[in-house]
Amino acid sequence: MTTALITGANKGIGYETARLLAERGVTVVIGARDSRKGEEAAARLGATFVELDVTSPATVKAAAATVEERFGSLDILVNNAGIGEWGLPSATSATLMRDLYEVNVFGVVEVTNAMLPLLRRSPAARIVMVSSEVGSFASAIDPDGPWFDMNALAYQSSKTALNMVTALYAKELAPIKVNAICPGYCATDLNGFQATRPAAQGAAVSVSMALLGDDGPSGTFVNEEGTLAW
Repeated sequence: MTTALITGANKGIGYETARLLAERGVTVVIGARDSRKGEEAAARLGATFVELDVTSPATVKAAAATVEERFGSLDILVNNAGIGEWGLPSATSATLMRDLYEVNVFGVVEVTNAMLPLLRRSPAARIVMVSSEVGSFASAIDPDGPWFDMNALAYQSSKTALNMVTALYAKELAPIKVNAICPGYCATDLNGFQATRPAAQGAAVSVSMALLGDDGPSGTFVNEEGTLAW
């Protein structure tokens, strides 16, 4: 049995990741901070729900205890939960930045460290960090690139930080494979469903790294087309 925990999995890319993994025979644990929505999502998939707010160490610890009690170990962790904000640097307060970093960076560290004892019991553990190409230095400063005009300090820098978090965990945790993915600009409530790319298409990138073979890479940043520049 392969077991996967996905954070922020009651909707959007997280839910689609859970659905696609369940279709492939993975035992799915849906982590969400909204108990009602999380339980409803889990019921639709025949999955297990755990209350998990990545900014609440108590719920993270309790979620790890539940996974241990029910399954004994964890094979896949998908750090999917994230929030966005699109203000220019000069219009971004330190308070707003802290709020985004609490979810997009510090919450990832909190969850990953809490789940590590369970992941270390797996013969082939995988950690997937859901990042974004807009956090790439190369993308941000390329005047001919599609994201050059974007200048959202809090969100972009939080994903840049997440990319470094990914690289450093990958250095430490081998043979656990740790990779960052870019799902692309998908229609979710993060962007008011403005994008035309379906959430399931972005989720497929997470699934590909979650089910990575033993010969697959670690410490990479990828989208569906291949490796991205940090």
